[in-house]
Amino acid sequence: MSEPLNIETGLIKLSDDTVLKLRITIVDIKEVGFSPFGGINLDVKAIGGISTQSVPKKLKEAVADKPLAPPEPPRDGWEIIDIVEQKFAVAEEITETSKGKFKVRVVAEATMAARNMKYKTRANEPLYWVSWVWKISWKPAKE
Repeated sequence: MSEPLNIETGLIKLSDDTVLKLRITIVDIKEVGFSPFGGINLDVKAIGGISTQSVPKKLKEAVADKPLAPPEPPRDGWEIIDIVEQKFAVAEEITETSKGKFKVRVVAEATMAARNMKYKTRANEPLYWVSWVWKISWKPAKE
């Protein structure tokens, strides 16, 4: 049994002045044996997703007459775009284990971003795709 503790939405500023939101959540935590980190090993499952917080008007205008993106990511039109600044996304929970309560922390850091100007979303914005890495840690919870 886990109890949610903290969720912080991540922000990703791109070199085209778009700001994306990255939100993550912990789906499941299972004790799966021993580790030197508190005497337990935890299998932590997390998921995440991105959305736009702000897109410059000039980019919206540039895709206004483009077709809507298909359900699957299109194969053409992608360009890598630099991440110039970010605030990591965070999710924390307290979980009960055979060694007592542990605070589990998942941090997501965006590592790559791509933009597609050949298609638009329903919100008349370019398509964005982001890759991120998980940083998972745990430690005994302070009572």
